[in-house]
Amino acid sequence: MSYKPSNTVLKKYADVLVNFALGGGKGIKKGDVVRVSASESAKPLFTAVCNAIVDAGGHVLSNYGPDDEQGDKRRNESFTRYFYEHAKPHQLDFFPAKYLKGLVDQMDHSVFILAEADPHALKGIDPKSIMRRGVALKPFMDWRHEKEWKNKFTWTIGLFGTPAMAREAGLSEKEYWNQIIKACFLDEKNPIAKWKRVYREIDGYRTKLNKLSPKIDHLHAVGPDMDLKIRLGEKRNWLAGSGRNIPSFEIFTSPDWRGTEGWIRFNQPLYRYSNKITGIQLWFKNGRVVKSSAKTNEKLLKEMIATKGADKVGEYSLTDSRHSRITKFMAETLFDENRGGPFGNTHIALGMSYRDTYRGNVAKLTTKQAEAIGFNDSSVHTDIISTTRRTVTAHLKDGSKKVIYKDGRFVL
Repeated sequence: MSYKPSNTVLKKYADVLVNFALGGGKGIKKGDVVRVSASESAKPLFTAVCNAIVDAGGHVLSNYGPDDEQGDKRRNESFTRYFYEHAKPHQLDFFPAKYLKGLVDQMDHSVFILAEADPHALKGIDPKSIMRRGVALKPFMDWRHEKEWKNKFTWTIGLFGTPAMAREAGLSEKEYWNQIIKACFLDEKNPIAKWKRVYREIDGYRTKLNKLSPKIDHLHAVGPDMDLKIRLGEKRNWLAGSGRNIPSFEIFTSPDWRGTEGWIRFNQPLYRYSNKITGIQLWFKNGRVVKSSAKTNEKLLKEMIATKGADKVGEYSLTDSRHSRITKFMAETLFDENRGGPFGNTHIALGMSYRDTYRGNVAKLTTKQAEAIGFNDSSVHTDIISTTRRTVTAHLKDGSKKVIYKDGRFVL
């Protein structure tokens, strides 16, 4: 039986995205320009978000397109799939610089609504083509980051559940949407007020971590599925609760990639480029992935890791089980990397670092300076998730140790 979220839920959802998530928790201002990206499956939420922007006095730049579906090749049901099947090298490498630079200059905010009519729309596509296209489009991402570092651009991502996504997660549409509603506090009378209370709690742990950070040499995460050392690096901050991603309960940093040693196994599948990769294991030495394996789609995993900079860690994250109301696997990284459950979750991202974890003025941090203190750069940023038990110990520069996370909770 199909399920559709009510207009009340959609209006609350849009309100959270536009008047809370954007602007770093403050919402948009009159006259702000917001680019809204969505596919046709997300039309109800797309419409609600656009309406909320108008009500707030903002301007909408619409980036609304057809769904990607594998379908029948004779009907060309997916332009994206057709492109990757037929594009020549010069088309894969094309970068519309004038158009995209103008877009970055024009927009103040961006809302991206995830919604997939077919989670496997690109299944079977040569991963080299997908990676090559990602490299070609990287300047667009770099320009957005540069504007963000100057505090002139904010963004957020939300999720609109589809029947196909619910099936992929093994849930009914109502069960799937129930997870979205609970996770985003849309069952609250005032979801934004609830978000602000939760973020104050999370910020308490973030503040304690940042007070400890200058004293930390490295972190050691140990559990049945991992024995991993991560060097925190110079001038690092932990970030959380900025409004980027709804929901987001994680506290994360971008460590010095050069100090990653050990191994980790991920009990959650990775959905990437319309493929499901399961049973991922990674081994690190001197900061690089020296060995990788997967039970399914291992070729895709290895192709991704072979992309420039994607064999290094760009992010390390922990989520406290007390903050997240997500209790089900959702087959979507946005939710799965924020899952609660008995042990919370941890995830690492291979590829690009978040330079705004720099303890200083990131707008003045040059690429050369960032590289010198171990920030990684890549066209790839891929989050891989574990929800199994772990203890994370901070090894301090004075030789002492302090447990910061255990059994799904921060213990600072």
